[in-house]
Amino acid sequence: MNRKFLLAAGLGGVLVLSGCAGMSETEQRVVSGAGIGTAGGAVVGAITGDWAWAAAGAAVGAAGGYLVDQNKKKQEQAYQQGYKAGQTQK
Repeated sequence: MNRKFLLAAGLGGVLVLSGCAGMSETEQRVVSGAGIGTAGGAVVGAITGDWAWAAAGAAVGAAGGYLVDQNKKKQEQAYQQGYKAGQTQK
């Protein structure tokens, strides 16, 4: 069990260190969410002995990262609309 955990942790570390320089903000947030979810799932998997938790954590984390990205985009759009409306009233 420790060997699998170390392998999962090592793979997660490689993914984190591989960089996100050429990715869009959406891709960066989805990958970050998947990484965080995988780490959480690996911890639960280490406790329960069922490593499917890592895959489930990755899926949930990726979905969460996507939802965070969509929320950030809506916030930015609302901010820009408010800014433009303020500029036209001067």
